[in-house]
Amino acid sequence: MATNKSLNDAQIIQAVRASPGNRVKVAVSDIDGILRGKYIHKEKFYSAAESGFGFCDVVFGWDSSDVCYDNTKITGWHKGFPDAVARIDLSTFRTVPWDDHVPFFLGNFIRTVDSKEEPLPICPRQVLKKVLQRAETLGFTVMTGMEFEWFNFAESPHSWAEKKGQAPEPITPGMFGYSLLRMNENREFFKALMEEMAAFHVPIEGLHTETGPGVYEAAILFSEALEQADRSILFKTGAKEIGSRFGIMPSFMAKWNQHYPGCSGHVHQSLSDGKRNLFYDPKGSHSGMSKLFESYLAGQVACMMEMAPMIWPTINSYKRLVDGFWAPVKPTWGVDNRTASFRVIAGSPKATRLETRCPGADVNPYLAMAAVIAAGLHGVEKKLKLTAKPIHGTNQGGENIPRAPRTLIETTRIFEQSAIARDWFGDEFVDHFAATRDWEWRQWLDGVTDWELKRYFEII
Repeated sequence: MATNKSLNDAQIIQAVRASPGNRVKVAVSDIDGILRGKYIHKEKFYSAAESGFGFCDVVFGWDSSDVCYDNTKITGWHKGFPDAVARIDLSTFRTVPWDDHVPFFLGNFIRTVDSKEEPLPICPRQVLKKVLQRAETLGFTVMTGMEFEWFNFAESPHSWAEKKGQAPEPITPGMFGYSLLRMNENREFFKALMEEMAAFHVPIEGLHTETGPGVYEAAILFSEALEQADRSILFKTGAKEIGSRFGIMPSFMAKWNQHYPGCSGHVHQSLSDGKRNLFYDPKGSHSGMSKLFESYLAGQVACMMEMAPMIWPTINSYKRLVDGFWAPVKPTWGVDNRTASFRVIAGSPKATRLETRCPGADVNPYLAMAAVIAAGLHGVEKKLKLTAKPIHGTNQGGENIPRAPRTLIETTRIFEQSAIARDWFGDEFVDHFAATRDWEWRQWLDGVTDWELKRYFEII
C-alpha cells in the first residue's frame, strides 16, 4: 500500500471504500496520552470525513482510571459531558496489520465560538499543532524523533488483575543490555514489532534490549514533529496490542521498581528551513552548533522546568528522577553526555541535533513535544544566549545548579504560574492541565500504599 503521505484526500476515501469489511477505526488522544477510540461503519465514516463525528468530551474530563475530575471547567459534571466534535485528519490514514488491515485515522477536536470553528484548546494534538504553527511563522519546520524504553511482562489484563498489582513477571531475567541472547528468546515479538509497526507507518529505526529484566528500547525514525508525535502515541498502543498476541504486557511506566533503572522517552529535535538542518554550522562552537541551536538550547535550559508536568505528568514520573540511575535530575547540558538533561549531538550536517533526555516513557507524546519545542523556540524568539556551561561526566560543572522538583504538585504549581507556558499553550490549556495534575496528586494523597503497610502496620 502507498504511504499515507503519498495519497490525496480523494484517494484516501477510495482506499477506504476498497478495503475489506465495513468498519473503520478512529482514535483520539486523551490528556494522559491514552488513545481512546471506536469502530465506525464505513457509511458513517464518509460523512464523518466531511463534517466530523461526535465523541464524548469525557475523554478530557476523566483520569487514566476513568474517574471524573471534580475541578475542571471546560468539561466536567457541571457541563453534562456532551459530545465534542472530532475532525478526522485524513493524512493520518494507515491500516492496522494485526487487526485485519482495518483502515485507521486519528482525529482533532474542535469547537465553535461565535459561529466559527477553532481548535479545542485542551486537545493534546491541537496543543502541539499550535506550537508548530508558531514555529512555521518563524520560518522553521521542526524535525523530531522519539526513543522509548519500556519493560515487558509475561502477564495479561486478567493475570495482572488477579495479582492485584503485585509482582509482575518480566519476560527475561537479569540486567543484560544490548543482548542478542535476550532478543533471540523473544525473536517473534521483536520481529512483529519491527515488521508490523513499519506496515502501520510507524518505522522503527533501532530496537534492542536495555539494562534490566525484560526491558527494550525502540527509536522511531526521524520525521516532522506532528507525524512523529502520531507515530509515538501509535507505537505505545501498538506495542501493547502486538504484545498481547504473545502473552506479553508492555508497560511504559516511568519507574516500576525502585531497584531498576527507569524508562525514558527521549525527544530528538532539530530545526529546518525545508532544505537544510539549521542547527548545523561547520564554523560553530562544539563541533558544529549554530547560533540558532545555541539559542534553542538556551531556551530549554532556561524554562524547561516551567513546563515540567508536560514531561513528568504522573506521580510515578518523579520516582525515575534518582541520582545514579541514568535519568538526569538537573537542567544541565553537555556535548554527547548522556548524564545531562540536554545532550548536544553535533558533527555532520544531517545528524546535528538536540536530545532532550529528561522526559519519561509515561509522557503524552503530543504534550511532551509541545513542551520541549516551545521551550526551545522561546529561546530563539528571545535570542537567548547560551551562558550555562556544559557539564562533563556525571554533573561535573553543574554542582551549583538546583535539582529538579521531586513531586508532581511542585511542578504543577510552577507550571500554573508560568507566563511562558501561558504564552505558548494558552490559559485554557494551562488551567485545565494543571487542574488534572492537581487531581492526580490528590488521588495519591488519599491512597494507602504497600510501602506504608510494610513500614508501619506491625511496628507503629
